[in-house]
Amino acid sequence: MTLTNDTHIVVLMGGPGAEREVSLVSGKAVAEAMRKAGFTHITELDVQGHEIDLPSDTGLVYNVIHGTFGEDGELQEILEQLGIPYTGAGSRSSKIAFDKIASKEVFLKAGVSTPRCCYLDWAEHPGSLPNIPVPLVIKPAREGSSVGIHIVHNSKDLLPALQDAAKHDPHLLIEEFIDGKELTVGILDGVPLPVVHIKPHSGFYDLKNKYPWMNLGGGTDYICPADITQEETQAVQQVAAAAYQAAGIEVYGRVDVLLRASDRQPFVLEINTIPGMTPSSLLPKAAKQAGWSYEELCRYIAELSVKVTRT
Repeated sequence: MTLTNDTHIVVLMGGPGAEREVSLVSGKAVAEAMRKAGFTHITELDVQGHEIDLPSDTGLVYNVIHGTFGEDGELQEILEQLGIPYTGAGSRSSKIAFDKIASKEVFLKAGVSTPRCCYLDWAEHPGSLPNIPVPLVIKPAREGSSVGIHIVHNSKDLLPALQDAAKHDPHLLIEEFIDGKELTVGILDGVPLPVVHIKPHSGFYDLKNKYPWMNLGGGTDYICPADITQEETQAVQQVAAAAYQAAGIEVYGRVDVLLRASDRQPFVLEINTIPGMTPSSLLPKAAKQAGWSYEELCRYIAELSVKVTRT
């Protein structure tokens, strides 16, 4: 299809997941940006559950639902069945990226540098312990925004952390703990953007540090371009692009990377296919550093998306 200024664009936001409030902020910002970019027919739709009721003349769905339903491939499958174009990654690549175990398998198969890991099925084997020594990181396989993640430094804390993580998803990814800088790389049409250094005020980049405006406490400083060497920047961008390609992501995304302090080796953690899209979010920050205004970024994502062939 051809995207024109009078194409009816429906911005989907909210959703049933833990990141609902963030998605509402992202969605309203995207809708306003698209209006400023010249589009005259924008509808904002707050999605409450796992169903959508789209206007009959919808020309493009701009998906800004973070996490559950919007980012896990479910919404994408519905839109593909309806034959309605939508922004971002397709159903297959969304499923891979959202599932931390599935994406880890893809990274390993492609030779992408990623932390050593093992998997636990808490439903099948409750009480089982990982074969990776502490310190380690426990992640529910299918949950967004660092929900349910635990960094365990002492053996006595291991079992309670596993039990809590399993409340979010019984399928658990266990990774070796990498001590280093938290970085993230936005990727637009396969091209890495400037690297962002994420510096939480305390702990790691969890929900309270990502979104202090949600009154959860915490906070984070962001440095863009990241305070690393040019060689390190290139290495981080290369490994992020390799992970993005291995997972088959379309249009855009954001890859989280750790740069190990001891030897400056980068390790890919995960891919976000619907990253935060408020004007102050990380992808827009990186795009701004690369010369893109927020309105230009939002419009370009839409223009790229309508050219993708969905299968």
